Amino acid sequence: MLRRFISYYRYYKGLFALDMSVALLSSVLSVISPALVRNILYSSLPVGLIETVLLTLSLILVIYMLQAVTTYIRIRWGHYLGVRMENRMREELFSHLQDLSFSYFDRTKTGTIMSRITNDLFNIAEVAHHGPEDFLISIATIAAAYALMFSFSWELSLVSIIPLPIMLLYGIHFNRKLKAKNRAIRQKIADVNVAAENSIQGIREVKSYSQENFQKKKFGVSNAELKKSRERMYSTMANYQTGISFMRDFYYFMTIAGGILLISAGRCEIADLVTFVLYVSVVLPPIDRLINFTEQFSQGMASFERFTEIMDIKPQIEDNDGAVPLAVTKGEVDYSDVSFSYESDGREIVISHLDLHIPGGSKAALVGESGAGKSTIAALLARFYERGGGTITIDGQDIDNVTQKSLHDSIGFVQQNVFLFDATIKENLRYGKSSATDEEMWEALRNANLYDFVASLPDGLDTEVGERGTRLSGGQKQRLSIARVFLKNPKILVFDEATSSLDTESEALIQDAFDRLAKGRTSIVIAHRLSTIKDSDIIFVIDKGMVAEKGTHESLMALGGRYSRLYSAKG
Repeated sequence: MLRRFISYYRYYKGLFALDMSVALLSSVLSVISPALVRNILYSSLPVGLIETVLLTLSLILVIYMLQAVTTYIRIRWGHYLGVRMENRMREELFSHLQDLSFSYFDRTKTGTIMSRITNDLFNIAEVAHHGPEDFLISIATIAAAYALMFSFSWELSLVSIIPLPIMLLYGIHFNRKLKAKNRAIRQKIADVNVAAENSIQGIREVKSYSQENFQKKKFGVSNAELKKSRERMYSTMANYQTGISFMRDFYYFMTIAGGILLISAGRCEIADLVTFVLYVSVVLPPIDRLINFTEQFSQGMASFERFTEIMDIKPQIEDNDGAVPLAVTKGEVDYSDVSFSYESDGREIVISHLDLHIPGGSKAALVGESGAGKSTIAALLARFYERGGGTITIDGQDIDNVTQKSLHDSIGFVQQNVFLFDATIKENLRYGKSSATDEEMWEALRNANLYDFVASLPDGLDTEVGERGTRLSGGQKQRLSIARVFLKNPKILVFDEATSSLDTESEALIQDAFDRLAKGRTSIVIAHRLSTIKDSDIIFVIDKGMVAEKGTHESLMALGGRYSRLYSAKG
C-alpha cells in the first residue's frame, strides 16, 4: 500500500525534491541560531567584542530571513505538490467510476462515492504534502539539535531528553484513539450526506405526501449520531491536548531545573542553560509534527486504502479481446436462451431462458406486469449488465464480441424517468451529438415537438433546465430526451415506459415525436398503456422473465390470454 502511494510522487519529482531540500535546509537553519547565541554569551559578550556581537546578531537575523523564505517555499510549493497529486488521483478515480458497471452503482450509495472523491482525497493530499516534509524536518531538527546540545553539555542533554519519548508515546497513543473517532465521524458524515441528498432529491415526493416531519426526524437521527461522534472525538481531543500541554511545560521545567542544579554543582554554565532553553523551543515544534504525523499518516493511509478499494474494482463488463465495432445494417435483434439475475449467486432470477426475435426495422413491444423483467431485457441489449447465460445478437453479431462504445452508440434510450444535467438545453442536447450545431439542435427540437416551447423562452437553447430538469414539465423533459436521441441518430430505439405517467396531451405529442423518430429504425417499446402499442409489428407478453405470448394486437386479443386481460385492465 505504501509503495503504491509513493509511486504517485514520480509524476512530480521536481516539486518533491524542492520540498524535501527546503525542509532539510529549514531544519539546519533552525538549530544554528541557539548555537550562535551561546557563542555570544560565552565568547564575545564577556570580553566586550561588541562588533562581533553585532555581526553575530546580524547573522542570526539573516538566518531568520532565510527561514522565512524556506517557510514560504514549503507552504506554497509543498501544497502545490499535494494538490497536484490529489488532482491526479481525483481524475483517475472519476475516470474509473465512468468505466464501472451499473451493478456497482446499484449497490453503492452516492453519498459514499462523493465522500471518496472529496474528503478522502483531501486527506491524501494533506499527507502527500505534510507527511514526508514533517517527518524529515522533525527527525533532522531533533537529531541536529541534540547533537549540538550533547556537545555543549551531555549531562543537561540527558536530563532534558527524558520527557521526549514520553511525549511521543503519549501523543501516538491518543492519536490512535483520535483516528478511530475521526473514522466514525466520516461514516456519520456520509450518512448525513445520504439522508440530506435523498430528501432534497425527493423534495416533491416529500411535500406531496406531507412527509416533511418524517424526513426531519430521519435526518435528525443521522445528525444526532454525527453530533455524538463529534462530542466523543472532542472529549478524547481534550484529554490529549491537556496532557500534551502539561508535558510541554514539563519539558521546559526539566531543562530549567536540571540546568539550575548543574550550575549550582559547577557542572554547567548559565550560557548553556539559556542555549538549552532556546533549543527546547526549537525541538518542541518537531515533536508536535511527529505526533501529528502519526495521526495524519494513519488517516491519509486509511483514505488511500479506500481510494484503492474503488480503483481495484474491475468493471463487471469490459470489451472482450478482439472486440470489433458493431455494424448495424437492418437492426435485427435476437435473444437466445438468455438468463439473468441481479444477484451474483444467481438467486432471484429475473430473466429465465428468454427467446426473442425482433426483425430489423420493426416496432416491437414488451408488455407485462411490473417486475416482469421488461426493462431488464432492454438493459441487457445494451449490455449494461452481464447476463448469466445465452446470447444476444444484433444483425447476427454477438454483443459480447463488439465494443461497448459502438454498441451504446447504436442504441438510443428514452426513459420514463428522464435524467437531465444541471445545465442548459443546449448542453443537454449535445449529449446526443457533441458536435451538433444550433441548426441541428433546432431541427431535433422541431422533430420532438419542442421547438415552439424552447423558441418562446428568453434564452432559447441557453436556458438552464435546473437540477435534474426541475424547471421543465415531465412531458417537456421527455421530448427533450427524444430530441437528444434524434441528434444521436441510432439504428435501434428503446422507448422505456416513457408515457405511463403523462397527461393525454403530452402523451400524444411524445407519441407523435417517437413515431417520427422510429421511422426506418428498429424500435422496442415498453408501455403500461397498451393502447399506445396497438400498431406494433410484434408484441411480446413478458411474465417472470419469459415470453408468455407473442403476436400482433389483433391475434393476441383473439387468443383471449394474458394480453387480452392486460389490455382490458390497462388499455
